[in-house]
Amino acid sequence: MSATRMMILGLVQWMEPVHGYDVRRELLSWNADKWANVQPGSIYHALRKMTEEGLLHEVTTEQVGARPARTTYGITDKGKAEFQSLLRQGWWNLSPGVDPFMAAFSFLPALPPAESAAALRNRATQLRAGQQQLEAATKADWADNKPIYVSWLWERSIMMAEAEIAWCERTAKRIEETGEIKFD
Repeated sequence: MSATRMMILGLVQWMEPVHGYDVRRELLSWNADKWANVQPGSIYHALRKMTEEGLLHEVTTEQVGARPARTTYGITDKGKAEFQSLLRQGWWNLSPGVDPFMAAFSFLPALPPAESAAALRNRATQLRAGQQQLEAATKADWADNKPIYVSWLWERSIMMAEAEIAWCERTAKRIEETGEIKFD
């Protein structure tokens, strides 16, 4: 399932008629680039592609002065059906993402224990910084203009970060206490 596809279809349905710029701005205000891997540069491409596929339709294209033309989009019945299908897949199916850290950790003995422990503590530090950023975002005034469930998503990310931070710190300590770790 493509999170980008689902989120764009959902936002167009919710906000239609809507300019691509407004879809992009809304997704970025939700920090969807961080938790859903929705890349800002992929939004306009996705809008064009979904229009070609008949999921969206162009409502109007207008150009003001020397500014680039702005296309306004709406969703088709086919697009609504696709959105509902993707939405239900996201709700009802567990779909863990590929995390390169899992592959790297499977080769734990390939690094010196001190480096492995330091890398885990560094990961915890990075996770903590992201967690603090989300906590600050939930308290910001602009968050008041977002649907309440967006802050619930951020709460989930904060709690998941807390769990991984604790795991990283506990595992770093285990590595230091164990000393050398070998492939068996």
